[in-house]
Amino acid sequence: MRVIARSTLIAFAARNPKASASIERWHQIVRHATWKTPEEVRAAFSGAKALNGERIRFELHGGDFRMIVAFDFRRQVAFVKFLGTHAEYDKVDALTVERF
Repeated sequence: MRVIARSTLIAFAARNPKASASIERWHQIVRHATWKTPEEVRAAFSGAKALNGERIRFELHGGDFRMIVAFDFRRQVAFVKFLGTHAEYDKVDALTVERF
């Protein structure tokens, strides 16, 4: 899959070094994946939660950070929609957030 907003991931990791390893691991898995359904994503990431048919929430660094990604499975693209702390995540609408 192609990851859109890779620069967002890099910038966030630079500001939050604790999240760096989790972000890099996530990126490596996703860019080599060819998923066709949210269930396939959840099989690769046990802590992932499907929010709807396209958006999936990931927990990073033991749940300290949350990331929402919208997947276009047909085009094989993953769009990072939100990346922040657990507290920041609690303040957004996960189904509509377009923070980046």
